[in-house]
Amino acid sequence: MFGKSYYALVAGLREYALDAETKGFDLEAIIAEILEVVSDADAKRVNLLYAYYDCENLISRYNGSSTHNPLGRLSSEEIEEELQNPSRLIAPLAKVVAAYASHEGGDEEAEVDSSQPFAKALLTAYYKACEASGSRLLRDWSRTDRTIRNIVAATVARQSGIAAASVVVGDDSVAAALSRSSAADFGLRTELPFVEQLVAIVADEHNMLEKERKIDNIRWAEISELSTFDYFDINAIIAYLVKVNMVARWVALDAKVGREMFARLVSELSAKEKINKF
Repeated sequence: MFGKSYYALVAGLREYALDAETKGFDLEAIIAEILEVVSDADAKRVNLLYAYYDCENLISRYNGSSTHNPLGRLSSEEIEEELQNPSRLIAPLAKVVAAYASHEGGDEEAEVDSSQPFAKALLTAYYKACEASGSRLLRDWSRTDRTIRNIVAATVARQSGIAAASVVVGDDSVAAALSRSSAADFGLRTELPFVEQLVAIVADEHNMLEKERKIDNIRWAEISELSTFDYFDINAIIAYLVKVNMVARWVALDAKVGREMFARLVSELSAKEKINKF
């Protein structure tokens, strides 16, 4: 079944620009415009994409940190409230939060393995929710995103003498290899062409900003590959938002890199529009 087409919306996304004076752009306005136009079902898919950052903020606050990623949809105050009484989170995430907040061993705790770290339980629930999404790209991207994050975590764990199994999320074949293999590439070279490059970046690049930039370049290449033939549907919008989230992050970290990434995104949007006309 074909999804809804958002030709005018996608075509208009390239009109956003980075302001040379403020060195930023209004990400909230972009998201708000998208949510206003897309169907209710597609809005849930967009919100699920951003629920990852809410998970990050929940984990941060649960561990006693005040660090707050502004890409999350919930405010710092709302995150605090959710940890006490989850009411805004999607059901799978709310069950995990409730289980770890419970002191009485209720139904939520019985359904969730609360013996594992809170971060691992919450992210496992998040990625499972993505696997059930009606968006093919959100399913594919969530698997790729989890894999990239798992490789980074497993490589750092290996360097620190920590068991990789304690930091890897998921139970697929890639997660199993990362948890058990002692090979330099975790035995994943054939399955994941980028694994050697990613491991080398994590292990050998000591400049933290440069390390993050190189990892994001891999993310960018992967989401571009996954969305090669997506033009004006929800998959195209999700691919755009994945990239725009990276742009927003780099505008805050390094304005020059952020502007370069945004120019690249606009160029790619224009190229896809031309291809679609033939």
